Amino acid sequence: QLQASGGGLVQAGDSVRLSCLVSGRTASTYSVGWFRQAPGKERQFVAAFSWNGNIYYAESVVGRFTISRDNAKNMVYLQMNSLNPEDTAVYSCAARRRTAPQAMAVPPYDMDYWGKGTLVTVSS
Repeated sequence: QLQASGGGLVQAGDSVRLSCLVSGRTASTYSVGWFRQAPGKERQFVAAFSWNGNIYYAESVVGRFTISRDNAKNMVYLQMNSLNPEDTAVYSCAARRRTAPQAMAVPPYDMDYWGKGTLVTVSS
């Protein structure tokens, strides 16, 4: 199971850190990704951290967002800096076993597990 948290209302230019708790004995064997869906738009890949330590970002967030992972705590984080109103969305984490992070970026995002999302609203 996955559980995302950390969303809220922020102003443009602010930073937010999202957390994803990955439950289960085999959590470390799963690649975990962050996705977002803005109102009225399709779901979009944001970033992924693979089970073996590789990372991949969507081009739109490179240099602003950082994904990290703490296997001891079964946590995956998404640090989001320099937020702008276009980043407003429901952010969800998802997991897929032993998958390259680039593979998680391919629609329709066929994952083994999805967590409930957390809303991030960026005001101008």
